[in-house]
Amino acid sequence: MATTDKASPRDRLLDAATELFYRDGVSIGVEALCKSAGVSKRSMYQLFDSKDEVLAASLERRASGYAARIAPGAEDAATPRERILYIFEQVEKGSIEPGFMGCPFLAALVELKDPEHPASVVARAAKERMQDAFRAQAELGGAREPELLARQLMLVFDGASARSGAKLETLEGLTVETVRTLLDAAGVA
Repeated sequence: MATTDKASPRDRLLDAATELFYRDGVSIGVEALCKSAGVSKRSMYQLFDSKDEVLAASLERRASGYAARIAPGAEDAATPRERILYIFEQVEKGSIEPGFMGCPFLAALVELKDPEHPASVVARAAKERMQDAFRAQAELGGAREPELLARQLMLVFDGASARSGAKLETLEGLTVETVRTLLDAAGVA
């Protein structure tokens, strides 16, 4: 974990949490987290009430960057169909990166299993924003049932992310073709 002396203890904790929780899972201990961040446990507990709060804050901080990395810019996709497909193209590209472990928000939800956990609340909100974005694009593209399509797209996104993150599946062409079939069936132009 690369930290700089100029980063605040809070930022160093969140950077370390983002890396460790994604790579090693949410069960990482406070000692390892603090050591990686170069921050004392006392400092951590002055900044956050618990490790759970650190995890939630790290997911919250990661959400906008994650969305920006997979969402199309104005020059990347013109139509709703192209914008949806672009996201799945990015997932396919990301899935072959050595450090890819799947969607960090899905991973947290699956690992924690507690819907009331602070990190589960953050992760669920990130997944809901993605589903809302899919629904909005489906509506703009003329889908017959935009809500159903958005749920189907989430199922493909999460399934592809989980299977490739667990190194069970390579996604090359698989998710994009699956999504094209869904978009055709839904009537999205």
